[in-house]
Amino acid sequence: MKLKKVLLICILLFVIFISACSEEKSSESGESENQEDKTKEATKKQEDPEKKKEKKDKEENNPETPEATKPNYKVNQENWLVQPLKKSINEKVVLLTIDDAPDKYAVEMAKTLKELDAGAIFFVNGHFLETPEGKENLKKIHDMGFMIGNHTYSHPFLPDLTKEEQKKEIVRVNNMVEKIIGEQPLFFRAPNGANTAHTKQIAKDEGMVLMNWSYGYDYFKPYMNAEKLTKAMVTGKAPEIDIPYSLLKPGANLLMHDREWTSAALHDIVVGLRDQGYEIVDPHLIKTN
Repeated sequence: MKLKKVLLICILLFVIFISACSEEKSSESGESENQEDKTKEATKKQEDPEKKKEKKDKEENNPETPEATKPNYKVNQENWLVQPLKKSINEKVVLLTIDDAPDKYAVEMAKTLKELDAGAIFFVNGHFLETPEGKENLKKIHDMGFMIGNHTYSHPFLPDLTKEEQKKEIVRVNNMVEKIIGEQPLFFRAPNGANTAHTKQIAKDEGMVLMNWSYGYDYFKPYMNAEKLTKAMVTGKAPEIDIPYSLLKPGANLLMHDREWTSAALHDIVVGLRDQGYEIVDPHLIKTN
């Protein structure tokens, strides 16, 4: 009888021992899991600042991010100057625009500007986009990061056209450009700067900002020369066509064309403007509709 009691006590003690060991193991396992969770959380917190920095750098360096393309300027519809939206933004800027592209020299001009890290808007005529070469040239200019503007299909004097013809001249180009580069122009410039109430409404309906210019001299015979044109564009003066005073001012909207002499002068024009303290404004930072 005594032996039986002793045996039962031994069994009971063994069960208690096994149970205690199991609880201790479970506790150690729980502590280990908790510790692992804490380690993961700490690691995550350490990684977060790096991820945030990486995201911030990506947004600053990627021109497609909303923050990077937030408008800083607008086009004054009264005098066509490019003006800052805030006082803290540099007002001493000029905008470069190139009309009648892409004819013969637009791609070369785009390469020159790219090397100088200078932005510009290339205003295209639709008739240059009818050939495979023209389409390819437009794509090259766009792929280099330049904005594309609408300069009508055949470069007519718009007030001489019917309303339907005016619309066709403008909308046709938008459709052609979109088919080639995947997006429509955001700016419209009428040939000779000659808009009508109807063309203004068409541009608005198409989501484009109207744009004329402050000055441009490369279509005047005396300035169909790289050296003379450079001096005229950098000073804003063109005495040989009775402009002995300077039209260069903060926000000036500079008109140039796809021409041999303009292409030859372009590098020195950009350098000359910068030497006077002017920044070449990035057209992507101009407010659109």
